[in-house]
Amino acid sequence: MQHIHPIFDTILSRQHKETLLGQKATVLWMLGLSGSGKSTLAREVEKQLHAQGFLTQLLDGDNLRTGINNNLGFSEADRLENIRRAAETAKLFLNCGVITICSFISPTREIRDIARNIIGADDFLEVFINCPIEECERRDVKGLYAKARRGEIKQFTGIDSPFEEPQSPFIEIRTDKQELSASSNQLLSAILPKITLKATH
Repeated sequence: MQHIHPIFDTILSRQHKETLLGQKATVLWMLGLSGSGKSTLAREVEKQLHAQGFLTQLLDGDNLRTGINNNLGFSEADRLENIRRAAETAKLFLNCGVITICSFISPTREIRDIARNIIGADDFLEVFINCPIEECERRDVKGLYAKARRGEIKQFTGIDSPFEEPQSPFIEIRTDKQELSASSNQLLSAILPKITLKATH
């Protein structure tokens, strides 16, 4: 480590990037059970933000596991490392002035605290996609719950691995009670004041 020389004091700041892009960067950390609608809502919100001129980056659990996290399984240690790498990646985009939308199950408070500590509490907006497991299982978009019930998938969140609901998220969205358009409008209304760069005179 003695040969690593930090260059943080010589590179352009996040504020320079935000001014260039005309936006305030933040990280939306969308969490919830498999099948709760995280990824669908994340894609819709990103589309809406793009249409309004915001630069975004979407980080999804499935996508990262085919690339940077393709050597990780689903043990507790690997889940922690999966989130650690995702949070470090999100932090890089954040420091580049990009609004970063993360979609990860993030089942425990410990895991979410790791992400929050890496990114920074002020820039970490916890978005709880709340959908009862019965509804998630009814949807079972990927057929994962059925496999978990048959014992083909071990340590599956909500079945034989715990999911701890966040105690005070930035916003909670009930995808079982409203359509996608209403959910996206609810989230956009909450985050637009956070990402709109205030004019300076």
